[in-house]
Amino acid sequence: MRISYSDGYYVPLPEGHPFPMAKFPALHWLLLREGLIRPADVVTPRQADWSDLLRVHTPAYLARLATGTLSRHAERRMGLPWSERLVYRSRLAVQGTINAAMMALEDGIAANLAGGTHHAFPDHGEGFCVLNDVAVAIRLLKQSCWIRRALIVDLDVHQGNGNAAIFADDAAVFPFSMHGAKNYPFEKPPSTLDVPLPDATTDAAYLDMLDAHLPVAIEQAQPDLIFYLAGIDVVKNDRFGRTALTRDGLHARDAYVLETVRDRGCPIVLLLSGGYAATPELTADLHAVAHREARRVFG
Repeated sequence: MRISYSDGYYVPLPEGHPFPMAKFPALHWLLLREGLIRPADVVTPRQADWSDLLRVHTPAYLARLATGTLSRHAERRMGLPWSERLVYRSRLAVQGTINAAMMALEDGIAANLAGGTHHAFPDHGEGFCVLNDVAVAIRLLKQSCWIRRALIVDLDVHQGNGNAAIFADDAAVFPFSMHGAKNYPFEKPPSTLDVPLPDATTDAAYLDMLDAHLPVAIEQAQPDLIFYLAGIDVVKNDRFGRTALTRDGLHARDAYVLETVRDRGCPIVLLLSGGYAATPELTADLHAVAHREARRVFG
């Protein structure tokens, strides 16, 4: 499986910052160590063009982002301190998702070892999300006539409010979000399909809900490409999660998604989204579950 990755995905953050930036290089190293990818499988992205970012984001927001003139409120809402390296990193990650989408259309499956930044809106970032990589990729692919319809399978524990808002009036894009009902964001614009979960949802209940809704989403969306936001913050004891999946439950979740998509013959893009385990290394190990299952399911 080909993947997008760059050492530029890592940006130093202030000591004690809650975002586990070190998970990106840790995941890359882990996948190589386990033989899930080879160095030849790694495609290094360039920065996404500003013209492509404008397919989703407003000129005013991009100008403030480029020049470091975000307001203090906007920076707090984004959750990350502005820097030139952060902007560089965010543009790399967007292009990584664009590249992974193109590779998935060719190969059936591909991944970006970042991405899934589903809280970014056209005019602002929030929730550790600066730019909305999935939205930019979908707009680019649709406008270039590579795809007509897309499905976003968002299993991060937090609802994909940015994607819900961006595609609210686009019937050709189907955001499906299964998330904690009482978790962030506290204002949740409606996705095409939202499945709110109670706190402390365990493996069996979670998998039953997924089985009840994922086939419906695929049937209704009729997608040419699926973006899988495989957030691992659904696992018990995640810093910002309130559900209670075990590691076995996470394996079962990813296996079910990948097998269901494989059986329908639709290309799929794997993206990280959120995960806040006790250490960046443990976070990376949980993110690697989707790749382990992808190797088993797709060979």
